[in-house]
Amino acid sequence: MRRRKRERRTVRRIIKAGELTGLNNTPVKAEDSETILTKSLEENIKILKDKFKDDSTVIFRRFQNRFVPDLKCCIVFIEGMIDFKHINRQIIEPIMEQDLRNLSMSCDLLEEIKDKVLPVNDVEESGDLDRILQSICYGNTAFMLDGYDTVLLVESKGWEVRAITEPESGKVIRGPREGFTEHVISNISLIRRRIKNPNLKFRFMQLGKRTNTTVCITYIEGIAQESVLTELVRRLNSIDIDGILDSGYIQELISDAPFSTFPTVGYTERPDVVVARMLEGRIAVIVDGSPFVLTVPHVLVENIQVNEDYYDHFIFGSFNRFLRAVASIATISIPAVYLALVTYHQEMIPTQLLISLSASLEGVPLPTSLSLIIMLLVFDILREAGARMPTAVGQTVNIVGTLVLGQAAVEAHLVSAPVIIVTAISGITTLIVPTLIESLVLLRLFLLILASILGLYGYFIGIILIYLHLMSLRSFGVPYMLSVTRITDHDGQDAWIRAPWWSMTLRPKIIGAKNLVRQISNRNRG
Repeated sequence: MRRRKRERRTVRRIIKAGELTGLNNTPVKAEDSETILTKSLEENIKILKDKFKDDSTVIFRRFQNRFVPDLKCCIVFIEGMIDFKHINRQIIEPIMEQDLRNLSMSCDLLEEIKDKVLPVNDVEESGDLDRILQSICYGNTAFMLDGYDTVLLVESKGWEVRAITEPESGKVIRGPREGFTEHVISNISLIRRRIKNPNLKFRFMQLGKRTNTTVCITYIEGIAQESVLTELVRRLNSIDIDGILDSGYIQELISDAPFSTFPTVGYTERPDVVVARMLEGRIAVIVDGSPFVLTVPHVLVENIQVNEDYYDHFIFGSFNRFLRAVASIATISIPAVYLALVTYHQEMIPTQLLISLSASLEGVPLPTSLSLIIMLLVFDILREAGARMPTAVGQTVNIVGTLVLGQAAVEAHLVSAPVIIVTAISGITTLIVPTLIESLVLLRLFLLILASILGLYGYFIGIILIYLHLMSLRSFGVPYMLSVTRITDHDGQDAWIRAPWWSMTLRPKIIGAKNLVRQISNRNRG
């Protein structure tokens, strides 16, 4: 509630300052935005040089037409952001070498050059200094002509872009090998190549007062709900931050429950996953400079869904999905249940097993609860170290940590062998659901502490609290537990299991309410 109030106050302040411009949000204007261009080429060059003072990457290139020497021109661009060949062939060469004597008699030579000389498909005339500065920073080239107080902004972007490769975070055995890159236009093309439909919409805006990061909202008109789109635009427009360096910034800023460890905004590196979610009625947010694309609304069951479930046979896909669901529950439950049974409820353990466990605890100075907490923390430290280190070093760290330290700890009687086994099982099952690792690690520790105090009663109290928390969550108005608690209607066909494609004729009931029919069959043909 307090967050909503802060957002409303922020929006009111922006509206009052006249800086809110709707979906096509423009950056904050420069401090001396009252400066305007003149009809003198030299003065305009001086104005731009003052704006880019102490920036040696900004290039000012003067040249003239060989047939009309009085035709003085200058182009301005940023080195490293443009394609030099494009500028030479499409801007400098046509104007320098082409006979412009007939055009020079025109009363609007700049318009004539735009329409008849420059062989480029994206050129815009502007006299707005802020717009010109922004365009140059984006990699365009400003063409200035002596005698005009407006310039031509010519498309000339040409920076290096990473090749499209399979994402490390979502490798598959069967399925597309393409992944998003850091270039927003490249990411848009990956989506458009899969949805060749005029109802696919892309709407751009800029976020970040200093970075002016391009953000693109994409959805399928006629399937995505307008209420979700309106709410998403409102939350994005309320962002008032210096810079957006990754989609993770936006994910946290537009989240419904900022204090919850469960993600209410989805993300993925895979275009096929984004397209599949859009076909169900979700809306995607592409952020320039980030290979992770956000999707909303996001519900809990999406965390155990993998794109390969839909490419393999539905029985095998359902089996794998069921394993992921069981693993996510086991990883938070096994340490707490083991601790509760060993410490408070020994009568529930078979006699032979209890004797074996008692023998393993002999000589161990630390209590079981403290041993479990320490070993789980050590496992998380090793996981974090392995993820941050180079691949070869990371594998070495994992081997040393899991084998050498584990075996040495048991032989030195610092911890018991069952604690090592419980830690290993809990740690491995954590990795099966990568999008929930943060939540599972914290919930596992939460349940372990409750079990160390109240035994199994503490464990069940913790499970009930987690369930109530999940039931209270919403993602853009959609219940977070959608499809998890429903097993009788069509929403349950794509939750704990994946039903065959020929039976999944409808989209998710709330997310795809605007157009529920996914495919025509004998069931819904009438």
